[in-house]
Amino acid sequence: MKVENHRLVLDNGEPVRFEATPNQGGALKPRFLVMHYTAGRDAESSIRWLTRPDARASAHLVIGRDGAVTQLVPFDRVAWHAGPSRWDGVRGLNQHSIGIELDNAGLLERKGDRWRAWFGNAYPEEEVMEARHRHGDRVCGWHIFTPEQLDVALEASRVIIQAYGISELLGHDDISPGRKLDPGPAFPMAPFRAKLFGRAEDEAPTYATTVNLNIRRGPGTHHERLEVGPLPQGTLLEVLREDGSWRLVNVRGEVQGQRDVQGWVHGDYIRRSD
Repeated sequence: MKVENHRLVLDNGEPVRFEATPNQGGALKPRFLVMHYTAGRDAESSIRWLTRPDARASAHLVIGRDGAVTQLVPFDRVAWHAGPSRWDGVRGLNQHSIGIELDNAGLLERKGDRWRAWFGNAYPEEEVMEARHRHGDRVCGWHIFTPEQLDVALEASRVIIQAYGISELLGHDDISPGRKLDPGPAFPMAPFRAKLFGRAEDEAPTYATTVNLNIRRGPGTHHERLEVGPLPQGTLLEVLREDGSWRLVNVRGEVQGQRDVQGWVHGDYIRRSD
């Protein structure tokens, strides 16, 4: 990918799909990149909403769960994605940032034996992780992002940062804490920042399991074990978050033929390996 004339262009030279939205402002010189989730049914419904005049909201990019990218606003124009917001002494991040929306149902609630979004859709256990938002006080369900989606988001972020000299990657929950929860615990913010900026302080610590270790959907033995467990002794992990004695981890490489495995393990049975 690359940026040409403030549009995202694919490796074959074709611009990504463009659906113009009326929900945009004046000229933009971006300093920050802000990640969101759509909290919608799918990418197409979110695009339709963000291009309606009465929505009064937009973003520069929408990335589907299959990795398909749609641009709504050129990168040199203000998109209405941040709302009331501030960061590092800057207020009104719409005027200072590029916004990327990732197709994702967001916060989920368990109703009976199913996880459901606010709009009613149900999601299988394998598409849900349980975690406590850093601004919250209870463990909730969160719709996971797909590997294809995260790969494309990383590549798009990298070329945007290079094109505009952007200094920071933020979440909507960073710039509007208490008001917004996206992109939420399921988004791997620390590894993303480390890959984009190469800053050691952003890197997720690397650990290894000291025993064959169960990996669960949430922080506690009352949460279901993932089918790919137990993790063999010596499995390498990136620790993304802590909750008491429990650690949310990303498994490096494959386990039982699956990649991008993420879940919770007990901290007593892992040790630093880096």
